[in-house]
Amino acid sequence: MKIPLLDLKAQYRTIRAEVRQAIDEVLESQQFILGPTVKRFEEQAVAYLQCGAAIGVASGSDALLLSLMALGIGAGDAVLVPPFTFFSTVSSITCLGATPIFVDIDPESCLLDVKKVEALLAEHCRPHPDGQGLMESKTQRRIKAILPVHLFGQSCSMAPLVAIARRYHLRIVEDVAQAFGARALFSPGVAKAAGTIGDLGCFSFFPTKTLGGIGDGGLVVSDQKDLADRVRMLRVHGENSKYHHQAVGLNSRLDVIQAAVLMVKLRHVDEWCEERIERARRYQKLFSETGLVGEQIIGLPPLSSGKGHVFNYYMIRVEQRDDLRRYLGERGVQTEVYYPLPLHLQPCFAHLGYHKGNFPNAELAAAQVLTLPMYPELTPEQQEFVVREIGDFYRK
Repeated sequence: MKIPLLDLKAQYRTIRAEVRQAIDEVLESQQFILGPTVKRFEEQAVAYLQCGAAIGVASGSDALLLSLMALGIGAGDAVLVPPFTFFSTVSSITCLGATPIFVDIDPESCLLDVKKVEALLAEHCRPHPDGQGLMESKTQRRIKAILPVHLFGQSCSMAPLVAIARRYHLRIVEDVAQAFGARALFSPGVAKAAGTIGDLGCFSFFPTKTLGGIGDGGLVVSDQKDLADRVRMLRVHGENSKYHHQAVGLNSRLDVIQAAVLMVKLRHVDEWCEERIERARRYQKLFSETGLVGEQIIGLPPLSSGKGHVFNYYMIRVEQRDDLRRYLGERGVQTEVYYPLPLHLQPCFAHLGYHKGNFPNAELAAAQVLTLPMYPELTPEQQEFVVREIGDFYRK
């Protein structure tokens, strides 16, 4: 049996007619840069996410970069961020001349550890001389923001992060690249769409995402009009009217064809997320029947109520990860490792002065995580095969 990590062809077969009609309409219009199609998608994203504004941009990486630019983050500033995430979460900080200050992850969820954030701020920071924000004692950089990552489709614990940010006058930029459709607790008993709780939320429409396009694409959302207006200006070279530039921005516009396809997929995204959650439940049941959970299979992702986790990826933590991955590959099961080397150990960030052992939870996760096939069209038979092969590997 050949089981891919993701089967985009299976998804496309279910919406082929809708997608082709949407693309044909764009081709007939011959309008390819911004315009009414992108505006309609932005309006639909606002309605779905229940936020103040949505700005389509060229990629999830640009969404992060533009959001930090909108906050005025640059040289002399610092941003708190987990080391266990995709590269652009941190490169968006360093590209602006700012400094990432890494905070370790929670060992169970692999998400930014809120308690460690609070401990770092309390123990290693002092008020900035102008009374706004904090300075980190080691780098002497002014901390301006926290950048939590809703990793693998699971929403971060946002309520305590918001409280910390308010206490220390910090901004929050949410990285929601892997969690479109997820819900995060804003306050006890109140959930909001992930990405709409901080000052700015950053989404990716890379094809592998819960809401994926047919190429690159991204979105920035905010309830704050001044920030939304600034991102909208920065995505077109800082232009506020034709050939008049208020700032140096980027050329980062969501393609019209991407917007057209995303509007089709947005109609289905809730159903797809529910199907991902159902397949996660099935994995949970199948793994519990193996008797291996807690031993060779160290951890399974949590099954949260509502849409706290929409399973963009289904990530387990295992012993002998690399051997298991080779074994599964030989039997036709495609897997992936997100991420094999935490960012504080990447050669390009060596100048930051971090070393192996600084963030043990992130380093352990990097040695244990394994992503299994996960998509709405995954069949029970395919999941049973995956789990059976994993069980056979450990029993052998």
